[in-house]
Amino acid sequence: MYEIKVTAKFAAAHNLRNYKGNCENVHGHNWKVEVTASFKQLKEGMAMDFRDLKRISDEVADELDHININELPYFKTENPTSENVARFFFERIKDQGVPVTKVSVSETDEYTASYTK
Repeated sequence: MYEIKVTAKFAAAHNLRNYKGNCENVHGHNWKVEVTASFKQLKEGMAMDFRDLKRISDEVADELDHININELPYFKTENPTSENVARFFFERIKDQGVPVTKVSVSETDEYTASYTK
């Protein structure tokens, strides 16, 4: 298997539902997202052009950039935790035909959540 990984970034606010503590209040992060795609074979020596995966990842990040994530239809029913943000990215990128295998989302340098399938 071959894996490639790109990083996307966005700034957004959110607040956690059914949570007691500071994070139940609206607050923001400079989020970092790492997207990993896996391939069994190479095509002309590469799995996928990094720039294509980066463009797709950035397009998803743009959907979340400088908004309150809670206001997106997806997050009306899903709690906007880092875990669910990772799944949001995973599903959006997979819908583009990319064989994504893992998405990791960091709210800070110390806190990261991942979604794999």
